Amino acid sequence: MEAQLQQLEQEVLAKIEAAADLKSLNDVRVAYLGKKGPITDLLKGMGKLSAEERPKMGALVNTVRESITEKLEAKKALLEEAAITAQLEAESIDVSLPGRPANVGNRHPLTRVIEEIEDLFIGMGYEVAEGPEVEKDYYNFEAMNLPKGHPARDMQDSFYISDETLLRTHTSPVQARMMEKKKGENIRMICPGKVFRRDNDDATHSHQFMQIEGLVIEENVSMSDLKGTLGVLAKKMFGDEREIRLRPSFFPFTEPSVEVDVSCHKCGGKGCNVCKATGWIEILGAGMVHPNVLEMAGYDSKKVSGFAFGIGAERIAMLKYGVDDIRHFYTNDVRFLEQFHRTEQ
Repeated sequence: MEAQLQQLEQEVLAKIEAAADLKSLNDVRVAYLGKKGPITDLLKGMGKLSAEERPKMGALVNTVRESITEKLEAKKALLEEAAITAQLEAESIDVSLPGRPANVGNRHPLTRVIEEIEDLFIGMGYEVAEGPEVEKDYYNFEAMNLPKGHPARDMQDSFYISDETLLRTHTSPVQARMMEKKKGENIRMICPGKVFRRDNDDATHSHQFMQIEGLVIEENVSMSDLKGTLGVLAKKMFGDEREIRLRPSFFPFTEPSVEVDVSCHKCGGKGCNVCKATGWIEILGAGMVHPNVLEMAGYDSKKVSGFAFGIGAERIAMLKYGVDDIRHFYTNDVRFLEQFHRTEQ
């Protein structure tokens, strides 16, 4: 048995040395040290030896098994290192090759417009407020001087969820909630957010759009304050050479009410196809806060006054960036959005 062990050890060591990869090496381990291998058979046969021979042969078998195990582990380490080296060589990087540009995102054009307007008004001492998109009829209409049955409600065809709940048609409810919260205190705020109206989507209309409304309530606020504020806004968004004009209009929550036009950026006011030969482009609606709105919110309309305005972010973005279809802002065409990435660099 001793001679058999020595021969077996030499045979195994030769096969370990000859193993070219980890799979071949594992096959050798299983073949010789596994449950059905010759080493295991020798250990099973020790029961046939005499009591004097058994300890000597047991120690010899264990020595041979340990020797084989050590050789297997050493060979395994060499093969693993060789495999890693081969993999690194195969995956080596040529640092002289040009880099691959990474596709990165950028701010949506509407986000850029909203942030510009927010930065402007924050710098003028305004706070930015938000409110729920699913709104109560009271805040959306009644608190804005539009009681039930008022014909002006038809101007804003609404998505009603229940008799008293709807998707807000403007961000004015945020102003109503703020006036209710302030309880007579001065207010300078803007409220950007999504609004919803039942409309047929086309190049200039959408059932969902972004609106930014502003509100100021203090003592001695006048129409000249409103005009000055909107003049600063127009120059910020369209350039220092832009001018504005106010035209009489009607909104239930302001009195007097005005439509605000900006001088055409393309022709400078001379008249062209963009401004329909008028030299002016309508950008927003505004006015002095109606006394009824102030009174419903707990303000004394004889002591304080205020102005309000409403801006369509899409309208501003279309004029600012020369976009001819409002649907481009929400159809997520990468070709359209990539243009704004290039202009931002």
